[in-house]
Order: sequence, then structure tokens, then C-alpha cells
Amino acid sequence: MKNNVEKIYNDLFMRYPALLCVKEDVEKVFEAIKETYINKGKLLVCGNGGSAADSAHIVGELMKGFMLSRELPESEKSKFKNKEIADGLQGTLPAISLVSETALMTAFCNDCNPDLVFAQQVYGLMNENDTLLCLSTSGNSKNVVAAAETAKVKGGKVVSIVGEKGGKLFELSNATIKLPSQITPEIQEYTLPVYHTICAMLESEFFE
Repeated sequence: MKNNVEKIYNDLFMRYPALLCVKEDVEKVFEAIKETYINKGKLLVCGNGGSAADSAHIVGELMKGFMLSRELPESEKSKFKNKEIADGLQGTLPAISLVSETALMTAFCNDCNPDLVFAQQVYGLMNENDTLLCLSTSGNSKNVVAAAETAKVKGGKVVSIVGEKGGKLFELSNATIKLPSQITPEIQEYTLPVYHTICAMLESEFFE
């Protein structure tokens, strides 16, 4: 782990000592997503309710500058005729929030099995170099579990952030962060600093 990445990682546990119990798992999830980006893959993210909001939040941190400006390298800027575009764009870590396709989701839920609303998108979007990040406080959300099962069929990786019981997602995931609570609001409160840290680590890994 790079020094700057390691500092971001260790800062999480200084600020939230209750999360020391998942320290190794945070690293495993980071490494899995890092490998995805090294292999030119993308991250798909899904969840329900507060986890849906977190899914969109995560994509926002990855697809544009988070803690860094991510200025394009000159080799990329030189390809643009319009300097304003070249100077204004930022480096990106490709990510898609499966909760954000409102028209597709409502059409699918109206016409088909609503429990497969994320699985349908995974089936259409996922390649073997991609990773699905599942967010579920119980680890048992039917539509998220179905998405994870579909990701495995498509040959991709699955990583999850869940409550301490783990649920079905723990069994399906290549790496799982089981946050130290069974209370939904507490799990959600721990979830944010964990994914902020992972996003900052990834950004530092690829852009610093």
C-alpha cells in the first residue's frame, strides 16, 4: 500500500476506533476494487433506501475529483481541440449507480419481477473485469442478493458492506465489511466514513 493511501486508511481507525474490527476487511474491499480499475473494469453499486442514496454518493466520489483535482495529463489534453473542455474535465474511476436509472427501474418493476431490478442491470452491464459493490444493512435484501448472484454468473467480483450478521451477501461476496452493529441507523452511520475512506484511497492510488 502506498504511503499516502496507507495514511488515509489508518486515519479512518483513528477517527472511528469501533471500526478496528473490520480493518482487514476494509483493505480487502479496497484491493478488490483497485484490481478492477487496474484491469480497466468498472464498479457497479446498488442498495435500497439509505443504501440507495449511498450508492449514488459513492459514484459521485469516484467519477469526479473527490479530495484531489484529478487534472488530465497533457497526453490526454492534447487530444482535445477545445482547451476549455480539456482543462475542465477531471480524471475518473468508472462507476455506475444501479439505483439511478429511474425509467428502466420503474418499467422493469411494472412489467417484471421487482426483485430482479438490479440483477437485470448487472446482467446487461457487467463484464468479467468488473466488480459489484452491494450495500445492505441486513445483508439479505432480495434485489441486492439477486444482483450479487447474477454478478457471479457473469464472472465478476462481488464486495459488500453490511451489518455484523453478514447475511446472504457475506456468502456471495469475494470480500465483505461486516460493520459492528445490528441497528440500521448505526450501520448506516458507519457506512459513510468507510466508503469515503475507500473512495479517497482509490483516488490517491490512481491520481496522486
